[in-house]
Amino acid sequence: MPRHHVPASAATCAWGHFDAAREPVLTVDSGDTVVIDTVNGGPEVLPKGDFHIPPEIHEIHERCDRSTPGHILTGPVAVRGARPGQVLEVRILDVSLRQDWGYNVIRPLAGTLPYDFEESRLLNIPLDAAAGTARLPWGLDLPLRPFFGVMGVAPPKGWGRISSIQPRAHAGNIDNKELVAGTILYLPIFNDGALFSCGDGHGAQGDGEVCITAIETALQGTFQLIVRDDLTFAYPRAETPTHHITMGMDPDLDRCAEMALRDMIVLLGETAGLSRYDAYTLCSLAGDLRITQTVNGCKGVHMMMAKDLLRR
Repeated sequence: MPRHHVPASAATCAWGHFDAAREPVLTVDSGDTVVIDTVNGGPEVLPKGDFHIPPEIHEIHERCDRSTPGHILTGPVAVRGARPGQVLEVRILDVSLRQDWGYNVIRPLAGTLPYDFEESRLLNIPLDAAAGTARLPWGLDLPLRPFFGVMGVAPPKGWGRISSIQPRAHAGNIDNKELVAGTILYLPIFNDGALFSCGDGHGAQGDGEVCITAIETALQGTFQLIVRDDLTFAYPRAETPTHHITMGMDPDLDRCAEMALRDMIVLLGETAGLSRYDAYTLCSLAGDLRITQTVNGCKGVHMMMAKDLLRR
């Protein structure tokens, strides 16, 4: 299938927002593969010393509108034939580093413990792509597992321009560390073309992302974008080679758990033919509710269910 490339630039990046009114930077056919370059962070996080800094980030810092707080997103990419009510299947074929450093920030009045840390701290963290590790200041070599914190389609037109910080039905800043290369994200479509964007590259992150940042870095993603008119669900789902994943995003973690659980019950009915009662039982016996993140305004919970339990 055709393969396209979207570089990161002031023309292809939006700083801080999703907006259905934003014109696509590229239009592709369903099934095409798109390589997307991203950058991460403002001028204040750039390291000193002998590190590779993607040169286009300076132009992005200078020229992109930063009036909406949030992430630097590359896109959107439109898919011909995509219509509201369909689903965009995003196959994450590859995720790779674009630089040899990342950063982590603690900010007062933010994160899971907003009142416990009164001073800001910025760490620039060296990344070794060949070794697949990040060197933390106290000497730990932490394994890298890169993924995009933000992947999403344009939200409903009536929402207008929205910050990229809060994840919602269009996905966006879901910060789900399971979505590495080799996994699939399913996104409900709200606009013609779907309008897919990504950013917020992470070198590594724990479930929760508790201090408000992961190892933030610049990534290149390779995606296959497929329009699915045989799927009708209205909230993001995902799958790994071994698990189905459902999601809930809301300011209330209890509500997040309920959303992810209810959608998994529906999924088990669809994929394994289970009754609601049997699906609820299986979720209690074998489903894993995990906290995706606790820091984005709308928090996140995802439920994982092993695929091999559903084979009939």
